[in-house]
Amino acid sequence: MTFASPAFLFIFLPLFLLLYFAVTPKLKNVTLLFGSLAFYSIDSGYAFWVLVLSIPVNHFIGHAIAGQSRSKKSAWLLTLGVVLNLLPLLIYKYWGFFTDVLNDIFALGLMPLHVSVIKFMLPAGISFFTFQGLSYLVDIYEGEIVPARSMVDFGMYHTSFPQLIAGPIVRYREIENEIARRSPSLADVQSGLMQFCFGLSKKIIIADNMGSIADRIWKLPDQQLDGQLAWLAALTYMLQIFFDFAGYSDMAIGLAKVMGFHFPQNFDQPYRSQNITEFWRRWHMTLSRWFRDYVYIPLGGNRRGVRRTYINLLIVFVLCGLWHGAAYTFILWGLYHGVCLMAERILKHRFGFELSGIAGWLLTFLLVLIGWVLFRADTLSNALFHYALMFGFKAGSEIFYGVAFYMTPDKICFMAAGLFLALAPSGFMEKIGKQTGQLMQASKPVFALACFFYAVALMAANGFNPFIYSKF
Repeated sequence: MTFASPAFLFIFLPLFLLLYFAVTPKLKNVTLLFGSLAFYSIDSGYAFWVLVLSIPVNHFIGHAIAGQSRSKKSAWLLTLGVVLNLLPLLIYKYWGFFTDVLNDIFALGLMPLHVSVIKFMLPAGISFFTFQGLSYLVDIYEGEIVPARSMVDFGMYHTSFPQLIAGPIVRYREIENEIARRSPSLADVQSGLMQFCFGLSKKIIIADNMGSIADRIWKLPDQQLDGQLAWLAALTYMLQIFFDFAGYSDMAIGLAKVMGFHFPQNFDQPYRSQNITEFWRRWHMTLSRWFRDYVYIPLGGNRRGVRRTYINLLIVFVLCGLWHGAAYTFILWGLYHGVCLMAERILKHRFGFELSGIAGWLLTFLLVLIGWVLFRADTLSNALFHYALMFGFKAGSEIFYGVAFYMTPDKICFMAAGLFLALAPSGFMEKIGKQTGQLMQASKPVFALACFFYAVALMAANGFNPFIYSKF
């Protein structure tokens, strides 16, 4: 069950919210915990127990660490907690990839040995709740937070269904006070529901329509592809992944606001960035901050010399790529962004040059778009073939349908809307709102409701696709 499914929108969510607001404040955490477990248990199979077992493990280890005051024992307890959190992730997400890598190494060495590959069903959102568990234990060890009062409180935070499947990655300290006491105002409920509606619209109206073009082109046989189609596939996927993920984040943040929580922002118009450094300050911001605070800084950050800084950047972004998926393409995508960041640092610190302005934006937009090809490709050879098409080194021999076949009038409108929302100057809509005054504010809920019903109509006509990041 996903946020963009009729079962969630018209059955689960209304029933849950009715119950949530009917119970007393003391029972709200219990209600959210069991509601989240019920949400996750649907279609999750035996993977459900991975999440359930992580609750007592992190709760009891967190309290044990807090009781040791950064002693040697607390360090061992933290190590144990890190291992127990990472173990399911390594088994379910990376075991098959690691065995594939071993087989590739053996094949290069012309050795007859072959390791059997065992594939596991990937628990939805495992990368997200694993990172939450890790940050919770590390922050307790560092004295940033005190452990949750009860297993119910921690379990509610750890399994909260708005952000469980695809983030944002919410740290315990960011909502610590709201876990104990919260009372959503009517303004919060209205604002949250509107943000949810707009997020659903981003997903269904823009992301799914752009995805339908990208998916159809990526599935074509090689001989039916040319450079124009390859560029169109890259651009539509670039819009799809942004509005798919940003739409989910808006829905998660909106639902949390309805329930009295204030989750951190996860996107800030990343495609308006004028360099790659700025892009990573705007794209999936909760993940960027997580890697900065729990990997980059502990490795030494930029405090141990230039060479070590570059090595740390590459390590972080290789891990970032691997976090997204167990495949060579994801690792190379992370490495690609790490090299871009390293190049920007060299240009800035050695030559005093920094990408900015229109030229910086155009180059950054192009670099990000090129990187998404690696992210989308099923295999490395598939990515290389698309690059060859894009840059004129190859072309298919049987081009039955050109760009005009895919860019129908409705798709052109959806793409134009997506580009406008992604690239419009910051605060553009707020400025319009100030100029139009009360009329704009009064019409905003009506517009949100209209977007919601239009998205539902498109779902009824075309079905719905799972969120891209739910598989991470």
